[in-house]
Amino acid sequence: MKRFMRKQTILVATAFTLVLAIHFVAAAPGLPNPVLAFTGQEHVESGGKQMIRYNYDVANKDKYPDELFAPAPNLPPCGENTKASRTWVDVYDQRGKKLNQLCGLTKSADLGKISFTLDDNAVPPSWVYIELTDRQTNAKYKSNLAETTN
Repeated sequence: MKRFMRKQTILVATAFTLVLAIHFVAAAPGLPNPVLAFTGQEHVESGGKQMIRYNYDVANKDKYPDELFAPAPNLPPCGENTKASRTWVDVYDQRGKKLNQLCGLTKSADLGKISFTLDDNAVPPSWVYIELTDRQTNAKYKSNLAETTN
């Protein structure tokens, strides 16, 4: 009886360890969602028009490897850019309307220079978010909503 209990205890402990190992492998964290933060706005001129550029930073940009932004000539181009990056960044208003697309980022530090531009007399959306799309794996990472004013 004592021998049977010992084997049963070992079997239960082994099964528990196996279940924990499978759980941790299956739940291995991927990349985090971007944390978008408004950094300010600036008046710019584009094509003779007065515009306002809204600037943002991804506070956790250091969590994204530079390989995500390497040129990807094997993937579809971005307009005339045949060496567009593997990961594109789309900027949306709170309703999901695309405001800008950035397809030429070259390193994760470039996530500190996210922006969109509107006519200076346009009413900006109250909130925006970004979505990173890794075109090689089809993974998408959606940020929080960030304000368009301080």
